[in-house]
Amino acid sequence: MTSSPRLYHTLSTPVPGDPLTVAVRLAMRAADTPHVLYERHGTWSVAVGAAAELTVTPAEVRLSAPGGERTAPWEGHPGPVVRELLSGLPFENWRAYGTAAFELACAGTPSLAELPCDQVLLRLIVPAVETRITDGTAVIRALDPEAAERTAAALDPTAIEVGRTVPVDLAGEDSELYLKAVSSAAQEIREGRDGSPRKVILSRSVPVREPVDIARTYLLGRSRNTPARSFLLGLDGLRAAGFSPEIVLAVDPGGRVRTQPLAGTRALTGEAGEDDRLRRELLADPKEFYEHAVTVRTSFGELADICVPGSVAVHDYMSVKPRGTAQHLASELAGTLAPGRDGWDALASLFPAVTVSGVPKSAANVCIRRLERDPRGLYGGAVLTVDQDGSFDVALVLRSVYQRGERTWLRAGAGIVGQSLPEREFTETCEKLRSVSLSVVAAQAPGADAPAPDRADRADRDTGLSVERMRADIAEALRCPVELVDDERSLIAQGLDSVGLMTVASKWSAFGVRLKVADLALEPTLAAWGELVRAQRDGGAPRSAV
Repeated sequence: MTSSPRLYHTLSTPVPGDPLTVAVRLAMRAADTPHVLYERHGTWSVAVGAAAELTVTPAEVRLSAPGGERTAPWEGHPGPVVRELLSGLPFENWRAYGTAAFELACAGTPSLAELPCDQVLLRLIVPAVETRITDGTAVIRALDPEAAERTAAALDPTAIEVGRTVPVDLAGEDSELYLKAVSSAAQEIREGRDGSPRKVILSRSVPVREPVDIARTYLLGRSRNTPARSFLLGLDGLRAAGFSPEIVLAVDPGGRVRTQPLAGTRALTGEAGEDDRLRRELLADPKEFYEHAVTVRTSFGELADICVPGSVAVHDYMSVKPRGTAQHLASELAGTLAPGRDGWDALASLFPAVTVSGVPKSAANVCIRRLERDPRGLYGGAVLTVDQDGSFDVALVLRSVYQRGERTWLRAGAGIVGQSLPEREFTETCEKLRSVSLSVVAAQAPGADAPAPDRADRADRDTGLSVERMRADIAEALRCPVELVDDERSLIAQGLDSVGLMTVASKWSAFGVRLKVADLALEPTLAAWGELVRAQRDGGAPRSAV
């Protein structure tokens, strides 16, 4: 390792337009370079390249950084070894980005010996270039000042054409196997067998049959979801995009630690009356109430183990959070880390999230390994950031699409208790899968801006983009009845944000219309947008109708 820390060169520059689009374009430029896009609280951070890389396998922790490579064995949990190796990083004010596989749950258990010796349980990169985009400004941090300048020059808010979506069969190929697994787990829980869990989350995978564009899938999916965190990454041959409904944990520099378990689900349809009915049903369902209560109780105990006595409290108990095509019972718990404890201790205590494992976790994890067909990998694991100042932000990986080589798949699970009905739990997985499946975008031909339209798209293109079609798309983005979209009233005043602007612009690009988000924002009314479309189609002055 080098003796003196290397400094990040910082460049701040205005960036107009939609920050999501700018961030996705940076990730797309990264191509096969290691990269992680991570969204938190309205800030999109894009980490590109690996100035240093840390990898945890069942056998060792390995850190590759300027000055050489270090390896060290670990026992119990890799956190202490990771902490020690990261403390010697030769960078000032570093932030690491990475992933944790669900199988990190095997740490400290006999199951660890069953894993392949080279399986990656945790991977972190300290980026060569990091861009944080928020509030119209991009802050670029790079070890090479020329790389910072190149990144600034590459910032591009131009709308990205999304193209057509891919149909996904949510029933999959193993629906009967899943129903049998749920029935078996519920029976085991009811009988109270020795070593059986009181709750276990069983998941299933659904293949995607066509080639998929992960970056465009993230772009479209983010416009349709309301995540706690979101991410787009390419690491170690795995590409993934996700819209995390909850955090595993967050730690601030002062040692305040939070977790936000979600347990209990109903569909979110976008129809106000039906969603209200399902919300009331969710809040009145004894099975969902029990499932959430045991989840909160477990999270409380895990925090109490690492926090100052008496500091752990539950906030916002059993509120209902909308997450894409599902609504969930949610609670937030927070406490103050005890002296000598840090984020690695919090990760050891809270990971994997109880909402993807079960209660108690040890018994649930054994049940998962017995009843699920294949290893989970990133599903149920985490995408995380770790800062030199002790900050952690750990997003639970759910509502995601995964791609390795030519294989693309989705995955979702449901919480199984003694009262579970297999058909209802299967339906719940479908409700969750739709948060992603409706936004899976087909891969584009090399050099093409968008894939060829299917027959229905051609019919729409032939008939033209009408005002009523535009009105319907705007109503969908606003989640309001079509009749409430007024021609002259500001759509931004009605609640259409930058993500909504990007969404409608992307939809209308399928008609051959190229509208920049910045242009839409200048005069955000349906009447003005209609004139823009007419002018572009005719190649002349705007007219009053489309």
